[in-house]
Amino acid sequence: MLKSISALPALLGEKVTQLAGTVGLWAIFSCSSLAHVFSLRNMLPKILYNIHFIGFKSLNIIVLVAFFTGMVLGLQGYYTLIKFSAEGMLGVAVALSLVRELGPVLTAIMLIGRAGSSITAEIGIMRISEQIDALATMNIDPVRYLVTPKMIAAFICFPLLTAVFDCVGILGGYFSSVLLSSRSGIFFSKIQSSLLLSDITGGFIKSVVFSFIVISITCFCGYYTHLNQGSAGAQGVSNSTTSAVVQSCVYVLIADYVITSFLM
Repeated sequence: MLKSISALPALLGEKVTQLAGTVGLWAIFSCSSLAHVFSLRNMLPKILYNIHFIGFKSLNIIVLVAFFTGMVLGLQGYYTLIKFSAEGMLGVAVALSLVRELGPVLTAIMLIGRAGSSITAEIGIMRISEQIDALATMNIDPVRYLVTPKMIAAFICFPLLTAVFDCVGILGGYFSSVLLSSRSGIFFSKIQSSLLLSDITGGFIKSVVFSFIVISITCFCGYYTHLNQGSAGAQGVSNSTTSAVVQSCVYVLIADYVITSFLM
């Protein structure tokens, strides 16, 4: 028992050192991928491919989730506001909830599940099959070739899909108000008079930050799949994909709180 307790500081120090090393490696990896953003030569086809993969292929799930999220917000908001005879403010409640918070966050989480996991698995398989080593052997920078186009595509797709989520979600809220209230006619007029440009700008700032977090983490986990301790091959790719999804969701929510604190 005493021996275990005496070994605790050494174990804690080892974990902290390991964590610091991982954070440092991620910072170098992310800065390297961002540095190549300004050298776009011969990257346009890959950027367009990634915009199609991350953005266009995610559009249907974003629209579906946004519509039902708006409907649920409308339903919950109506039965809350009617207690205070304020059901006329339903449009404002739905719009502010979506534009400020739910739009950027749920869009990011949907993209983590649909595109982020695929990105980690794709790069992880390229790592264990030594395709990344082959790129380096041919004097092709793997980070510039694999990660930077995804980063640029994410910077474009996340804000656009967030805008789609916000608009479709508001339509879902309006649909609920039509079903429940006789005052649905003032739904959009209240939004127009209450929604500020700073609300919309804040949502887009979040979506850009989330795009960096999601792509840097999912690419990082795939790129360094071979460093997974205790697992290799297909099992290592599986563990990296799971880790990337969990970490991305957690850091998106943490970043959401931090950005909201600064914007409020």
